[in-house]
Amino acid sequence: MHAYRIDGLIPEPFAALFALDDQALRAHGMRRVTADSPTGYPCRVSLDEAAPGERLLLLTFEHHACDGPYRASGPIFVREGAVRAPTLHNRLPAILATRHLSLRAYDADGGMLHARALEGREAEAAVQELLDDPRVAQIHAHNARYGCFLCRIERD
Repeated sequence: MHAYRIDGLIPEPFAALFALDDQALRAHGMRRVTADSPTGYPCRVSLDEAAPGERLLLLTFEHHACDGPYRASGPIFVREGAVRAPTLHNRLPAILATRHLSLRAYDADGGMLHARALEGREAEAAVQELLDDPRVAQIHAHNARYGCFLCRIERD
């Protein structure tokens, strides 16, 4: 088994954004949303689902800040008042289990080596298969349907 780790995002850069009104958020390409179901609002800070009634921001986040052609940003949800998830070692967050996923494996220079589309229940096996390639430094998990960046899986 290959060792890996997953960290939630640091919440502080997002905290002040919740004080902005809707017009200011829109001017920065963000939206305030309220979760209306127990699934569908995966927080990138806490690595769990927002509960119905919780407020979140939907915003663009640069998740792959490399200097090459695979530099990428995409949508993420951040729950108001979210606490950063503890580092997960060799364990995927539950938010992956029920989604159709896109896994993208990158080398240390940010070049894409492999990509897979799969059901969340297949994610652990796919992560291990991708990490079989010693060039893989990290894997990005995205919601394959809506495109949200869910987490970065780093070789540990």
